[in-house]
Amino acid sequence: MQTLGLSDSTPRTESRGRALFWPTIRNDGDFDYVTRQGFWVCFLIGGVTLVVSIFSGASAMAYFESIFFFLAAFGIRERSRAAAISAFSAYLLDLIVLEAYTGTGLGVLRVVSLALLFANIRGSWLSSRWTEAPETPLDSFRMNQTIIDKLVDQLPTFLWPKIKYVFYIYTAVMIALLLFLLLRAPVFAR
Repeated sequence: MQTLGLSDSTPRTESRGRALFWPTIRNDGDFDYVTRQGFWVCFLIGGVTLVVSIFSGASAMAYFESIFFFLAAFGIRERSRAAAISAFSAYLLDLIVLEAYTGTGLGVLRVVSLALLFANIRGSWLSSRWTEAPETPLDSFRMNQTIIDKLVDQLPTFLWPKIKYVFYIYTAVMIALLLFLLLRAPVFAR
């Protein structure tokens, strides 16, 4: 394995928790892992929000939010720092709004999701500080064999250049709506 360059000569010293929440990002492979993780976090947040909205008869804001996280997933996978910051900010504001209205905003799963979204911002920031060109082209990490590969690796590459400006406008509207809801919260109405 070492002869082929498929494994490091020393084992990784990171724990599983550190690899998830505060990963070491030294190369494009590490950053690709973080963006894949961010894609799945946003995709699951959007999916759970959509399913809960359908079955609970939630407001239009919940549908709006689920679309936002689906779009953010594509941006994060395509290494957009703006998408990573937007997803983290919107999710944080959403947690604060939920806490202000219902008192259920700070669940363990939500805080873990927030930490995973923060790892994407950190990964984007660390990768932007690299001075040399990437040693491996981005396409070498992307697979195309299964439906999951097509969803995670191929669809964002195709879709993100077409929707990124729509996403930026959508983000501004989403953040404005969340701030409006936060300011109207019963906590601040006193």
